[in-house]
Amino acid sequence: MASSPHAVFPGTFDPITLGHLDVVRRATALFPRVTVAVAQHHAKNHLFSAEERMELVREAVAPLETVEVAALDGLLVEGVKRLGGSVVVRGVRSAADLDYERQMALTNRALSPAIETVFVIPAPELTHVSSTLVRQIAALGGDVTPFVPHCVARRLAERFPKP
Repeated sequence: MASSPHAVFPGTFDPITLGHLDVVRRATALFPRVTVAVAQHHAKNHLFSAEERMELVREAVAPLETVEVAALDGLLVEGVKRLGGSVVVRGVRSAADLDYERQMALTNRALSPAIETVFVIPAPELTHVSSTLVRQIAALGGDVTPFVPHCVARRLAERFPKP
C-alpha cells in the first residue's frame, strides 16, 4: 500500500444516508484522502440521476475537507486505479453485508492485488439505515429526516410531495 493511501468509497448513493456519511467520516480518520465514488448500477432503477446523486453527495460531504466526489463507471478496481486510489472502503451493517462484501473484496483482490479493501462499521444507531428504506419511507409520505442529510430530505420532499 502507498505511504499516503487514497481511499475510495464506492456506491450508488441513491440517496446518500447518514449511515453513508458516518462511513465517510470514519474513513477520513483512517486515510488522508477519501473519494466518494458515485456509481451507476446496471441492475438498479435509480430514483435520482447520476448527476443528482453526485450533487447531493457533494453537498452532504462539503464540510469534510479531505473528501472528494467523483463518478465511477465500469469495474470497481479499474475505477479506483483511474482515481488514483489504493484502498476501497466498504460499509458493513450486518453479517449478510459482510458475507457479500467479503466475496466482492476477494474478487477485487484477484483482479487487482494492489488494491486493498477495508470494512468500516457505522455507528450502531445507523446500521438499520439503507437507501432502499429511505426511498420507501419517502414514497409513502413518511419523515426521512432521521436517516438522511437535510439536502437529501429536501430533495425527497420535492420528489414525493405530500397531498
